[in-house]
Amino acid sequence: MAERAGVGRGTASRVINGSVQVSDAARNAVLQAVEELGYVPNRAARSLVTQHTDVVALVVSESEDRLFGEPFFAQVVRGVTNAMARTPRQLLLTMTHREADRGRLNDYLSRQHVDGVLLLSLHDDDPLPGQLTARGVPAVLGGRPHSEVTLPFVDMDNEGGAALAVEHLISSGRRRVASITGPVDMSAGRQRLEGYHQALVGHDFRPLVESGDFSENSGRRSARALLERAPDLDAIFCASDQMAIGAMTELAAAGRRVPDDVAVIGFDDSPISRHTVPSLTTVHQPVEDMGVRMVEMLGQLIEKPAEAVPDVVLPTHLVVRNSA
Repeated sequence: MAERAGVGRGTASRVINGSVQVSDAARNAVLQAVEELGYVPNRAARSLVTQHTDVVALVVSESEDRLFGEPFFAQVVRGVTNAMARTPRQLLLTMTHREADRGRLNDYLSRQHVDGVLLLSLHDDDPLPGQLTARGVPAVLGGRPHSEVTLPFVDMDNEGGAALAVEHLISSGRRRVASITGPVDMSAGRQRLEGYHQALVGHDFRPLVESGDFSENSGRRSARALLERAPDLDAIFCASDQMAIGAMTELAAAGRRVPDDVAVIGFDDSPISRHTVPSLTTVHQPVEDMGVRMVEMLGQLIEKPAEAVPDVVLPTHLVVRNSA
């Protein structure tokens, strides 16, 4: 095959193994030779030589209902699979919502089974990051970890995006601005709550907060509680679009018009936000890009384990529609 492509054996091997240390011309010549010759690499033999399995695990610390029911996860998985398609590696998707799942996964995730791990929707009490670090398994987090975890991460500017949303509500004349938070044992929940508080402090407003879990049901429940606590509220910043949709449903049930009586802003810019009635003002986060960057970062860790990989924080921005 190397002879057919007009390159050395080392160059051909690097192309087949997905290395970035080759020129575009050499890569194209080898790939053309592969297609013409119908070459299929022997993965078992390659694994013995390289000590790589060509498998990457994506671990989502949520239930099946949330994984398949919330647009955020579908967008991340789409970004991950698109990026993986440009590599020689295969993707293993698994969930660890229950303690028994974590135990089995902990036994499985080692260098004998996977080359690296992508961790998504991590909660503070999850032991997996520490276990992977102890075993020397390359891993990348989707979301900023708490202080005790030192793994590299790809995150959003959650704090800045939340502050933008609350500033928009205040600048439009809202004076009793509430927030429905995400889980405070997750970095995204904490950061979006911090952004809310920062924006209020700048205007000397009192906070009004209810806790949610990013789900639509928690948005309904929290909106009901907010109306009971503060019937005069005129705006709600929700830490996810799903919670914002639940909040708007509950406001409608209580006879409150959106945005006339109560303005609502979400966070995600999920596809459904364009089709709610009224359409949802929300904070856009580049979710697919997050998945792509996680794969790219993990590839660097696998191929160049001695080199440090910088963390990545992706920008967010406000998308103004009709709910606020």
